[in-house]
Amino acid sequence: MNRIGIYVVGALIALLVAFSTLFIVDQRQFAVIYALGEIKEVVTEPGLKFKLPPPFQNVVFLDRRTQTLDSPETRPIFTAEKKSLVIDWLVKWRVTDARQFIRNNGVDMRSVESRLSPIVQAAFNEEVTKRTVQAMLATDRDRVMQGVRARLADEAKSFGIDVVDVRIKRVDFSANITDSVYRRMESERKRVANELRSTGAAEAEKIRADADRQREVIVAEAYRDAQKVKGEGDARASTLYADAFGRDPQFAQFYRSLEAYRTSFRSKSDVMVLDPSSEFFNAMRGNFGGPPSGKK
Repeated sequence: MNRIGIYVVGALIALLVAFSTLFIVDQRQFAVIYALGEIKEVVTEPGLKFKLPPPFQNVVFLDRRTQTLDSPETRPIFTAEKKSLVIDWLVKWRVTDARQFIRNNGVDMRSVESRLSPIVQAAFNEEVTKRTVQAMLATDRDRVMQGVRARLADEAKSFGIDVVDVRIKRVDFSANITDSVYRRMESERKRVANELRSTGAAEAEKIRADADRQREVIVAEAYRDAQKVKGEGDARASTLYADAFGRDPQFAQFYRSLEAYRTSFRSKSDVMVLDPSSEFFNAMRGNFGGPPSGKK
């Protein structure tokens, strides 16, 4: 029994030793083999691999996927005209040289990010200080990102990484000047609105004046045409009256008498004191053309 137990224990030890010499490399990882504290080999191909058992060789894995580094804090950056801007950025990076990465940063990903952040911030400072606020807000974002990526290329090699992309997430004014900028924008909008109102009022006055002028012209022309038609009618009527009265003077005298009566007795409250034998009553007495008869 003791011999069987020794065999079993020996088999278990052999299995443990065999398992300690095997390791699996994922396609998303680098496998770094250490031999007595020094990097012996970097395995980049995925699959089942072999190594010497500890303590002769150990394996450390590094993530080879693309990592994201966000701006840890928003520090103001001054533009070419000394205006303060706050820029939020992100950097995409990945490990390309595992040996160099471990020599400079160890195996902790966070350590390289803490060292890379101030370098990225400094690169943004150098790019932004050459440009105006208008350029940063409108036209030069792509140039700034390309410039920062170019500045990080050499630094990234010393870290054993590759900077895949640099992006600006937000560009804004710092808090101490945001209120003044908003007030300036508000006053500018009010100025434009007042100018538009003044222009509209001037145009309205111009339209009203033009309409009044046209109305006066139309009324004057209508009055002129009316007077012309009225004059022509009066002339025609005078001609007809003269022709009619010339044919029968006695009728004309009678007609004029009727017109005088109509005018004199227009209102019931009118009072006239006349001699009944006056010529005014000739028509009523039937004497249209002769002297008064003296009858009442």
